[in-house]
Amino acid sequence: MTAKNQLTLPKAITNVIGPTEYFEVETRGGQIVLTPVRIQRADAVRAKLSELNLTEADVQDAVSWSRKATGKTRR
Repeated sequence: MTAKNQLTLPKAITNVIGPTEYFEVETRGGQIVLTPVRIQRADAVRAKLSELNLTEADVQDAVSWSRKATGKTRR
C-alpha cells in the first residue's frame, strides 16, 4: 500500500483475471473485494448519450445533418 492508499496487485493474480482497467471495490466481512469491470465501448457511448438525454432519433438527425453539410451520402 502506498502513501496515497494505492495497491499493487501481484502479477500471478492479474494473469488469472486477464487485462482489466477498472475494478468494482467493496468490503465484505472486513475484507476488500475487487471485481474486474469490463467496460465495453458501446456501453460507454450509450451511457454518455443517456447522460446528455439524447435519443436515437437525435443521433440520426445529427448524422443526417452532417451528411448534408459535407455532401456525403449513406451507402
